[in-house]
Amino acid sequence: MKVLKFGGSSLADAARYLRVTEISTTTHQTDGAAVVLSAPKGVTNALSLLCEQAAAGEDYAPLLTKLSEMVTGIARDLNNELDGFAYQQVSDFISSQLAKLTQHLQGIALLGVAPEEVSAGILSIGEYISVTLFSAILDAKGVSNLVIDPVKYIQAEGDYLDSIADVALSKARFADVPADGSALLVMPGFVAANEDGEKVTLGRNGSDYSAAVLAACIDASCCEIWTDVDGVYNADPNQVEGAVLLDKLTYQEAMELSYFGAKVLHPKTIGPIAQHHIPCLIRNTLNPAAPGTLISNEASSVWTSVKGISQLDDVTMFNVAGPGLKGMVGMASRVFEVMSNANISISLITQSSSEYSISFCIQSKDAVRAQYLLEDAFALELQNQLLDPIEVRPDLSIVTLVGDGMRQTKGLAARFFSSLSQARVNNVAIAQGSSERSISTVIESKRAKKAVRVIHQNFFSDRHTIDVFLVGCGNVGTELLNQIARQQPALLKRNIQLRVYGIANSRKLLLDNQGIDISNHWQDKLAEAEQAFSIEVLTAFVNDNSLVNPVIVDCTSHEAVANQYVAMMEHGFHVVTPNKKANTGALDYYRQLKRTALRTNRQYLYETTVGAGLPVIDNLQKLFSAGDVLHRFEGILSGSLSYVFGKLEEGMTLSQATQSAKDSGFTEPDPRDDLSGMDVARKLLIMAREAELELELSDIEIESVLPDGFASDCSIDEFMTRLPELDKAFSERVEKAQAEGKVLRYIGSIEGEQCKVTIQAVPADNPLAAVKDGENALAISSDYYQPIPYVIRGYGAGGTVTAAGVFADILRTMPWKQMAH
Repeated sequence: MKVLKFGGSSLADAARYLRVTEISTTTHQTDGAAVVLSAPKGVTNALSLLCEQAAAGEDYAPLLTKLSEMVTGIARDLNNELDGFAYQQVSDFISSQLAKLTQHLQGIALLGVAPEEVSAGILSIGEYISVTLFSAILDAKGVSNLVIDPVKYIQAEGDYLDSIADVALSKARFADVPADGSALLVMPGFVAANEDGEKVTLGRNGSDYSAAVLAACIDASCCEIWTDVDGVYNADPNQVEGAVLLDKLTYQEAMELSYFGAKVLHPKTIGPIAQHHIPCLIRNTLNPAAPGTLISNEASSVWTSVKGISQLDDVTMFNVAGPGLKGMVGMASRVFEVMSNANISISLITQSSSEYSISFCIQSKDAVRAQYLLEDAFALELQNQLLDPIEVRPDLSIVTLVGDGMRQTKGLAARFFSSLSQARVNNVAIAQGSSERSISTVIESKRAKKAVRVIHQNFFSDRHTIDVFLVGCGNVGTELLNQIARQQPALLKRNIQLRVYGIANSRKLLLDNQGIDISNHWQDKLAEAEQAFSIEVLTAFVNDNSLVNPVIVDCTSHEAVANQYVAMMEHGFHVVTPNKKANTGALDYYRQLKRTALRTNRQYLYETTVGAGLPVIDNLQKLFSAGDVLHRFEGILSGSLSYVFGKLEEGMTLSQATQSAKDSGFTEPDPRDDLSGMDVARKLLIMAREAELELELSDIEIESVLPDGFASDCSIDEFMTRLPELDKAFSERVEKAQAEGKVLRYIGSIEGEQCKVTIQAVPADNPLAAVKDGENALAISSDYYQPIPYVIRGYGAGGTVTAAGVFADILRTMPWKQMAH
């Protein structure tokens, strides 16, 4: 025979009961079937809450009414669907169970507490109702069936609410149960009896365990666990995008995964089926055609070193430490004896090699009791300071990597802990079994979801995620969003999932946990947003949504945003920016930025601060990393002034050339930043600091296009109106250069430790004379590049090329391993 177990999600309503009946009878016709049923969906939770409400003196009547309507509604719907359904008989049984429930709740309310032996009876009511409904369906369909009460057959020991079945004793009791397929066997899950014949339960969600025990007792050919997912995944599919369905697991792998939190299978289930070598198949009631996951002695045909990642939440860690542990035989046994006597299960144990401390993890629901018992048992040692005060750390999770092939693969632990580092997660404790089948780490619960996502990405997926938050929606920012929107499909084909989760301007912040549709009216949504930009808001959003690779892109020119880069990196964000203010502020802040990026393992990328789309910074850094030394630098660093001076050469006035550059998007929002020479000076300072010159902005000699103080205290529009005042003087300068066969160019230079920004008249045969129309040109003379310099030339202004350079920096936030894919 086959044992089929159906959970509450498979029994949510009348339609699903009929689907379960179809699956069960089909199996019964070919193999013979024994069916184990959970309570209808939500019933056990409701019963548990009713006990809590009654014990607390709260009004439980509304919930009791809701529960009654739920189960009687299923019976009523089945009566409408099925001819011959024994509705009155079923209804009478449900009424009798609800009447007993009401009596018990009244008693609990009077006592102010729910005794465990009473709770066991209450919590199992749903299973008995479920079996009664199912048996009546089978009767109506003419299917011979036999209901088995596990109180008569399955003997267990332990607490009333979390007992362990004795398979050997129970198997003897099943001798008179027909296992020849003549009748379809039906048994409520979750229930057993202790040696005194009292009803006990096998722990929450214990119907899986009941099915495994029944399979062992009747020597079933297979145990099928029917649930609401297609099988066991390598990570929780509700938390990890791209979780992969596993075709096969060994008993040992399944035990590790279930014990450490894989919710599809109860941990106790594996014991009986592994001991009796009964294959177990996890299948989906809502998708019976899916092959499911087979748990047996048979390894998967698809070899992988790691099978899955599990996460056990609601964990508390105890640390027993002190000089009294050193060299004292029996201290560890005393610690664990206390836990054993209290029937408290230990999830994980670690001990320091110095024997100074022992740490172990338990479920948080037992933490208060465990602390009291430990302090009582070691009162003398604590009083005499042989032990330090017992440390209790709540709100923890255990994340575990599982796979039979782990012991044959080198470097897995390194990759595991590297992934945790990437997720910015600290290890509270670490444990690995001698079988090398699993490795576990204890971490803060609030970081567990993100940790699992990063581990899954690094072990099971070629896809890399980039989670973008854009600050600044001007020319460059808007163009960047357009480029991202166009490139997202192509990036996906390269296994790069780039999503924009946040867009901010100076007043508002738009966030969307599904990613903002940047191809469709994002401006309107931003205008309707109600919150303002702050690092704290973004950090909370990243943590709430467990984003793996968050990147803040600053496309403003604001110093206030640049001053937050250190805090951004400390909160776990990469920073990408064309904003020059940070790198050209105080030298101490520049150094702090570099140190913070290194310390936090965050990328700080600012390629576009010098050459817009040209790879200036990257090439400089590569040269210096290779030991090169800068001797001299000279070049046109401003695309806007390249454009302006080119137009002067063609006969435009200064005001006309500046207006044209502004209209073309070549200048900064305020053209004075370009014409003052400050923009070029900032670029020059960035390059000088990359060359490890310890300079401040004030150390750079600047020749401005504008006279000192010219229109410095007026608006941008007023400045543009006054700019023609300078046309005559500047035109004379242009004419003088032309008379000498030269052209004016705005040039930045570094030589030794001296940096200059000057207007120079260069002859026509000078390479810089041909650089105009928004182009940049840079010549680097160094140890490696002399006497012929290393030259970089190309367009260095405009929103399109700057946005493209920012986009390239964003893609560089991916770890190199992922880039290789």
